[in-house]
Amino acid sequence: MSEEAGMPHQSDTPSCSDDSEDSDGVDPTGIYTMEEFITEQSVLHNFLERITVKIQAKIEAQQTGTSRRRSGSRRFVGRNHEQGHERLVADFFSENPICNDQLFRIRYRMRRPLFLRIVRALGEWSPYFTRRRDGFYRQGLSPLQKCTAAIRMLARGSPADAVDEYVQIGESTAMECLERFAEGLIDQFGGEYLRCPTSADMQHLLQIGEECGFPGMLGSIGCMHWEWDDCPPKWMCRLNHSDYGAATMFLEAVASQDLWIWHGFFGVVGSNSDIIMLNQSLFFTEVLKGQAPRVQFSINKRQYDMGYYLADGIYPEWTAFVKTIPHPQTEKERLFAQYQEEARKGTQRAFGVLRSRFPIVCGPVRFFQRATLGKIIQACIILHNMTIEDEKDMTSAYFEPSGPSGISAILPSNINNGPADCFATVLQRNDTICAQPAENQIRRDLVDHIWQQFGLNQR
Repeated sequence: MSEEAGMPHQSDTPSCSDDSEDSDGVDPTGIYTMEEFITEQSVLHNFLERITVKIQAKIEAQQTGTSRRRSGSRRFVGRNHEQGHERLVADFFSENPICNDQLFRIRYRMRRPLFLRIVRALGEWSPYFTRRRDGFYRQGLSPLQKCTAAIRMLARGSPADAVDEYVQIGESTAMECLERFAEGLIDQFGGEYLRCPTSADMQHLLQIGEECGFPGMLGSIGCMHWEWDDCPPKWMCRLNHSDYGAATMFLEAVASQDLWIWHGFFGVVGSNSDIIMLNQSLFFTEVLKGQAPRVQFSINKRQYDMGYYLADGIYPEWTAFVKTIPHPQTEKERLFAQYQEEARKGTQRAFGVLRSRFPIVCGPVRFFQRATLGKIIQACIILHNMTIEDEKDMTSAYFEPSGPSGISAILPSNINNGPADCFATVLQRNDTICAQPAENQIRRDLVDHIWQQFGLNQR
């Protein structure tokens, strides 16, 4: 009996432990049956297959270049960015390119090392000009493709979609590249190639002026005008210029004989004249601040303490400008007018080179917005100066002065690191610039100086 009584006791102990262990877990059969579980897994599997098929269809559609409607009237056009990059490298940037250096300069308006320098600088400036992959892990446009599209639009004045087939870039992307390209140039190179003349630059300009027969000359000033066809209609009446019959954009610039543009001010003329635009520009800002290098020169043993610029008849009678003689009467005056008008052509030649090198400034540029126009003009001036500096060995020796003659001198600028100058000091400097020369003394001295230097050889 003791054995029979103990056996149930031994069998009850493990059963209790099994029940306690099962109570800690979850039995799936208590929730749903096996048939329900298999049905649910089948539904999830079918749903995943449908999603996979749709994603694969979109990828194949983009890779094969088929056009699919996205939203509204916008369509997607598949482009082979890799093929466009490889074609561009093979034509211009490989070790043995198809196009030689001369053809590269014709297409890009600059030498290959200068263009690659710009591409590298823009790549450091913004990730936009780096090689990246899109959402489908495909290679995007390369920096060479983006910069080439921008340069082609600037150098040819062509519309944005003109480079689509060759570079494999869309119209909207090309427009974005152009604006980003201009912003990057201004940010990276504007401080160097849109700078005011330094003391060394002043000395170089004075030497060029002396070679031309004008001691103390710092360059020539002029304006370029063109119509703004994309002017908003509500601004047309206010900005309409009576001399041109349309809303007019203008570029005021100061250039030297070597075609370097030292100053550029871009805006809308409207009903204003070139004189009012001169007052709005920042041309004499450094002089008014007292931070510009001071100039001293002598003509006919007469001392002068401020440089001047050659200008045409529309500019005011200021000490800072030397204009021609409208109706010369004597041989001396006719010779002076001849040399003044010849030296003043530096600005017109710079405008001509700028227009021929970057036709966008007088072509489709008129259809851009005003803010974008300003960026494009500044970018073209920067590229123009960079090319002038890079191609110094190709310029004529006429632009290289033989050496200092001792007539002109550069003095240190009055840079004050303390409190700003009082307003009276600024007004005094402004009066010095805008003062009318007493009986055009500097022009009479220049007439005698040019006659003594060049007139005796014409007798």
